[in-house]
Amino acid sequence: MKTSNRRKFITTSAALAAGTAASALPLKSSANKYPVIHHVFFWLKNPASKEDRDKLVAGVKTLSKIETVRELRVGVVASTEKRDVVDNSWAVSELMFFSDLAGQATYQTHPVHLEFIKNCSHLWEKVIVYDAVDA
Repeated sequence: MKTSNRRKFITTSAALAAGTAASALPLKSSANKYPVIHHVFFWLKNPASKEDRDKLVAGVKTLSKIETVRELRVGVVASTEKRDVVDNSWAVSELMFFSDLAGQATYQTHPVHLEFIKNCSHLWEKVIVYDAVDA
């Protein structure tokens, strides 16, 4: 019994020490690697349509083919706690990272982006864009 408890203690202590050491390591975030951030929120014309939402998600994912897009994340509204500061009125979000402002400008006029707009703009009624750079 004592040996079993001691082994559990040693195992738990080793796991905690490893976790603490790992959490102290610096993390390379996308923001550090790619300082230009392009975040877009889409509101669907038919917000109850899962089919329209899925078409828009698929369309947004095609934008990863653009060579200046360093990372792309596509999201839908999460079922998180309802609070006054949380806006969950949108349907799909696109979060992109670029190496520089020139890369973001290239994205704006890229044929893949223009094709996305042509093929998917009928799905949304509203779009809001937030562009940022690391501070």
